[in-house]
Amino acid sequence: MKLRTVAGVALGAIGASALGNRLLANRAGDLEPALRGIDDTYRWRGFDVAYTEAGDPDDPDLLLVHGISAASSSREFLEVFDALSAEYHVVAPDLPGFGRSDRPPLLYSASLYETFLADAIADLVEDPTIVASSLSGAYAAGAARETDIESLVLLCPTDETMGDPPRPWVRAFLRSPVIGSAMFNLIVSESGLRHFHDDHGYADLSNLTDETLDYEWRSAHQPGARYAPASFLGGFLDPADDLETMLADLNVPVTLIWGRDADTTPVSTGRQLAAAADARLIVFDDAKLLPHVEHPAAFVDVMTGGFEEDDVTTLASG
Repeated sequence: MKLRTVAGVALGAIGASALGNRLLANRAGDLEPALRGIDDTYRWRGFDVAYTEAGDPDDPDLLLVHGISAASSSREFLEVFDALSAEYHVVAPDLPGFGRSDRPPLLYSASLYETFLADAIADLVEDPTIVASSLSGAYAAGAARETDIESLVLLCPTDETMGDPPRPWVRAFLRSPVIGSAMFNLIVSESGLRHFHDDHGYADLSNLTDETLDYEWRSAHQPGARYAPASFLGGFLDPADDLETMLADLNVPVTLIWGRDADTTPVSTGRQLAAAADARLIVFDDAKLLPHVEHPAAFVDVMTGGFEEDDVTTLASG
């Protein structure tokens, strides 16, 4: 094949990718709030960070921090938000780079998220209980060392993602304007998101609703959606300190909630963390990385004091 023909094919492929990227972004449209409550914006270091709050401001504060993935947002707490707001003053932000918050083309880092949470704890809530999921659990533990909190509840927390050392080429590739966007769009296609949840997120995929899948897809196709996940997939969002050390440093009650079927962060990790931090470990049967999504009523019982470890069938003390 002549060089001119090769160049023409390459340019045509790039042009088709660019057009496809634009069409997907147009299809996604604007992202509505994921939760029912009062929607507001927290101006933080140049970011507009969207958050939803609900409940009586005189009730104890509860800060809900969603996990980190290619399509994360505060919608992770949809199934428990209303019930928790009956007992708490609940605040649920979309982390910078995700959901309805700003997504500028920064090189996102673990320190950015730890600093954000420390500032949000100081500015948005007072002596809160913090609930944080997966990698955000490590950020919450780090922020808790610098702020005043009531207690910490971590959902299948982890302090490592894509291995060590980080892979700069992955981050650079996904940040590239045309081919990187096209590759990211493949990762966050409906089939890609469903495959991830089937593999790691849900023990029972029927718990993944069509509405949640659609919201995740649209969230992952907002302008700038690939920048924070590019750092995640490149391995740049792991905290500097290990989670076991951070939890052992805390002088507040820590509860770990685990899905018994979780494979990327197995229950054995939870037992190790619980022993090191003198933490309470609760293991939900028939759940993977999202025990609060697969068993929302049981999770709410844990948070509101109605959980009876000796009188349960769908979950068990680990």
